[in-house]
Amino acid sequence: MEKIVKIVKLGHDDSNLIYWLSRSFIQRLEELEKLRNEVNQRMYGNQQGFQRVYRVVKREQC
Repeated sequence: MEKIVKIVKLGHDDSNLIYWLSRSFIQRLEELEKLRNEVNQRMYGNQQGFQRVYRVVKREQC
């Protein structure tokens, strides 16, 4: 198998855009979720949940 390298200017390669436009909305969301999970796994490891807990308190006006 022969390697082929194609050099293009940034923003001039439409193959990526064409690929994503050919996918359905659901397929794009599923891939986005998969990428988000991969990034979170790399950055945070096995940590799950919120880093902080906030409590919302309703104040009465004076």
